[in-house]
Amino acid sequence: IADYAKTRDFPALNGTSRMSHHLRFGTISIRELATEANKSAEKTWLNELIWRDFYAMILWYFPQTPDHSYKPAFDKIEWRNNEQEFLAWCNGETGYPLIDAGMRQLNTIGWMHNRLRMVTASFLAKDLLIDWRWGEHYFSRKLLDYDMASNVGGWQWAAGSGTDAAPFFRIFSPAAQTKRFDKQQEYIKKWVPEYLDPTKYPAPIVDHQEARARCLAAFKKALKG
Repeated sequence: IADYAKTRDFPALNGTSRMSHHLRFGTISIRELATEANKSAEKTWLNELIWRDFYAMILWYFPQTPDHSYKPAFDKIEWRNNEQEFLAWCNGETGYPLIDAGMRQLNTIGWMHNRLRMVTASFLAKDLLIDWRWGEHYFSRKLLDYDMASNVGGWQWAAGSGTDAAPFFRIFSPAAQTKRFDKQQEYIKKWVPEYLDPTKYPAPIVDHQEARARCLAAFKKALKG
């Protein structure tokens, strides 16, 4: 807990608690974890537990959120929903090593580092302009620690449509996220060992800058209406 704030965003490190499976299956209670977390002067992990309960509260009072945006205007977005690109995202074949590493980790072990959950979700909803509900449903089938409230809350956060969401104009750059959180590509090398070989690794399925501009235009159009 003491080092959690320093290590939690780096997927190559063993820097998270891995307690999500226990919470999912009820082998430990949120109160037990919160009690232990509150004993530490470092409150970052406790804050993450509070986020989990916050999303549970949102789902309870707003049961429509698995199917509809918390902010109704976001349901007016004209998603591209390209099935071929969605399949590439699912399989970890987007041509963006960090995105592909996250998806391959998910597909292989049924778990994905939280930083990558945010980045892969942003990529699907904003770079590919594919309905966040597609991604939420895919995660629900693959995550062993799946919790509807947390998953829906996380996806709506990434898409910009949730309660305390990232602004719609905040679009993660896969390159910048790699440089910041996997600078030595240790995580990427583990899950995408062929990424340095252009004969084995696919080219990016979209240009990030072009996709960013397309996303901003689509979101602005929906929110104006």
